[in-house]
Amino acid sequence: MSTGVKRSITDFFTVSKRQKSTLAKTAKPVTDKPSSEKVKKSTDENSSTKIVAPGLSMFHVRPPSISHKFDKQAWIKTLTPYQKQLLDLEINTMDDSWLAVMHEEMTKSYFLDLKKFLEGEWKSGKTIFPPKDDIYSWSRLAPLSKVRVLILGQDPYHNFNQAHGLAFSVHDPRTRPPPSLNNIYKCLKIDYPDFQIPKSGDLTKWAEQGVLLLNTCLTVRAHNANSHSNHGWERFTSAAIRKLIEYKNHVAHQGIVIIAWGSPAQRTIGKVGRIDWGQNLFLKSVHPSPLSASRGFFDCHHFVKCNDWLFRRYGAEGLIDWAIVDGNKLLTLRRRERSL
Repeated sequence: MSTGVKRSITDFFTVSKRQKSTLAKTAKPVTDKPSSEKVKKSTDENSSTKIVAPGLSMFHVRPPSISHKFDKQAWIKTLTPYQKQLLDLEINTMDDSWLAVMHEEMTKSYFLDLKKFLEGEWKSGKTIFPPKDDIYSWSRLAPLSKVRVLILGQDPYHNFNQAHGLAFSVHDPRTRPPPSLNNIYKCLKIDYPDFQIPKSGDLTKWAEQGVLLLNTCLTVRAHNANSHSNHGWERFTSAAIRKLIEYKNHVAHQGIVIIAWGSPAQRTIGKVGRIDWGQNLFLKSVHPSPLSASRGFFDCHHFVKCNDWLFRRYGAEGLIDWAIVDGNKLLTLRRRERSL
C-alpha cells in the first residue's frame, strides 16, 4: 500500500558525483539545425553517409546504477494478500528497473480496479492479447536506462499470432506484417533505400537497441479492437512515459526521441505533463494505418530525423540500426536537411 509520501524519480536511483560530472561534460546541446559535424561520405550510389563518431558519445558513459534504493522484497511485504494476488503478473514479469519507478502507481485504486477487470476477463474464458507473460515484454527488452527512443502505439493487435507486447510488432514469423507495419516498412525504405523489407514483423531488434515500443493500452480482447480502452491502461502508460522522461532527463542526464503517430498517441503525450522539448525531440505524424498514411506519413522521415538528432547529441554510439533482416545494416546517416 502507498505510504502517502510523494517521491521524486531521483529517490529510486543513486548516481555518484563522478557520474554526474562525466554526464554533464559529455552532453551535447540540443539544436533543431542540421548537424555540422564532419562525416565521411560513402561512394555508394545511394549516397548514404557513413558515420565517424565526433568525439565521446553519451552512450559510452555507464548509465546510473539500477542498484537503487528500491527494495523489491520490502515493497512486496507492504502489500496485502489480495494486492499480491492482483499484482502477481507485475511482480514476476515486469523488469525491475521499471518496477522501481512504477510500483507506487500499481497500488493506486484505478490500477487495482484495472487488474480486477482483467482477472474477470480471464476467468470468464475471454481470449486476451498479448499472452499474459508478454504484456510487459516491452519493459524486459528495453530496460529504463537503455531507452533512447519511444514509439507510441494505441492498443495491441487483436488477432491470433500477432501481439507480443511490443507496439506494431508481430512475433510469429509465420504471420504476415499487418498493413500498418507494412506502411512503416515503406517509410523506412524511403528514408533508407538500402532497407530490406522483411516478410515478417518482429521488431525485437529495435527494442533491444533501446527503442521502447509502447502501446497506450496494453491488452485487448480477441477480435475486438479497443475493447480494453478506458479501463486504466491509458493512465498507467502515461505515468510510465512520465517516469521514463524524468529518469532520462534528471537522473541519466540524457534526452530521448518521442515518436507519436496518430491523434490518440499525440493526446497521450499531451497528458504526460510538462516535457522539456529543449532536451527531448518530439516527432508526430498521422498513423501508419492505410486509412490515414497517405495524408503525410510517407513524407514524415521520422527514422532519419530520429537518427540525425541522436547523432548530433551522442555521436555514432547513439544511432539506431533500423534494419530487421539479418545481414542488412543501416548504421548510416542520411541527411534530409530540407525536411529537418
